[in-house]
Amino acid sequence: MKLSVIIPAYNEIDTIDTILKKIKNINISKEIIIIDDGSTDGTREYLERLKGSEIKVIFHEKNMGKSSAVRTGIKNASGEITIIQDADLEYDPEDYYELIKPILEGKYKVVYGTRFKIVNKMFNLSHKFFLANRILTLMANILYNAKITDEPTCYKVFDTKLLKSLNLKSKRFEFCPEVTAKVRKKGYEIYEVPIRYYPRSVEEGKKINWKDGIEAVWTLIKYRFVD
Repeated sequence: MKLSVIIPAYNEIDTIDTILKKIKNINISKEIIIIDDGSTDGTREYLERLKGSEIKVIFHEKNMGKSSAVRTGIKNASGEITIIQDADLEYDPEDYYELIKPILEGKYKVVYGTRFKIVNKMFNLSHKFFLANRILTLMANILYNAKITDEPTCYKVFDTKLLKSLNLKSKRFEFCPEVTAKVRKKGYEIYEVPIRYYPRSVEEGKKINWKDGIEAVWTLIKYRFVD
């Protein structure tokens, strides 16, 4: 089975080359799909040079939001399994092997990587990000009986046919709550696999902020009542 690796990228010139090398080194049949979401820091120019390589590069002419980039990637995914990969270095592609295993074995169609089930000396979420994580995870468990420990994790893995069927509409950072809501409303269990995590600060380029947290909360509430 082939794995589609979807990488939304916006102004990640400092990390994009490193993360691509890490992904290429993973010994899994895969396709890499990068969606540049209107970068202005040199990322776009770097990706232009990859055209014609084994990597599929798609450009948004303007910044449309991370979730819009993810949705573009989903439309272009041809693998049987799809994973979301940030373009920074917070998440380690070495975890792919364990993340896709439950789907390969036919046990689950949705797998999340959780940052809360292993001891990791590198793990150090700041107070505000930790609090937002706990709120979103609690809401997902209450509203959708998700039974998960890490709702906003980047590493979300899906049976591609299921993912393409979800009619996703999010644009900015609402992909995580929307996809969580919709897979649970369809009755699919979310299986969690422990992953490594190396957080970066806002100063180092982290883009999500408190407004996005509020939008994520609203997304979880909204999709409890609408499709």
